[in-house]
Amino acid sequence: MGEVSKKNNAGKTSWTDGLKAEFRKIIWPDKKDLTKQTTAVIVVSVILGVIISIVDTIMQYGIDFLIK
Repeated sequence: MGEVSKKNNAGKTSWTDGLKAEFRKIIWPDKKDLTKQTTAVIVVSVILGVIISIVDTIMQYGIDFLIK
């Protein structure tokens, strides 16, 4: 049983060491890049929301026209 316990601890230790090593490889964006990317996401989201609203409105008028 002692050997199994040691193997489990070794696996957990190497997994956490690997996780820490991967986190050290991450290149976090600076404030300027983060602001640009956030702005781009917001702008694209708003534009897509407007496009979807317009298409929905047109389809609703079309369906209402066909039904009446």
